[in-house]
Amino acid sequence: MTGDGLTGQQRQNICQVLARFPAVRGARLYGSRALGRYRPGSDIDLALEGDIDLATLNRISLALDDLLLPYEIDLSIFGQIDNPKLRDHIQPVGRLFYQQNEPSKHLESPNRADKISG
Repeated sequence: MTGDGLTGQQRQNICQVLARFPAVRGARLYGSRALGRYRPGSDIDLALEGDIDLATLNRISLALDDLLLPYEIDLSIFGQIDNPKLRDHIQPVGRLFYQQNEPSKHLESPNRADKISG
């Protein structure tokens, strides 16, 4: 496990699901898991980057549910977040979790310099 409380296998499984959806260009982990302040049962907050509509978001959510992880996964589309405080939190705190065409690039190192585009 890393500072986010997820195993490498759990991260890999989530990334494999995201890779099945070409509209997803990237994903950032934010919230308590990105900050290392998670508790047992804390959800996994992911902000997705890409040209993602609500139907695709729903399909991604269902596919992630099929993983039967012991955590709820809270998905958002970064470009559609209206709450400026949430966007301002994700920008500096969000940790790269998945990047399209780079399946091995997921939370191996907490590179906070990579900004998610909106």
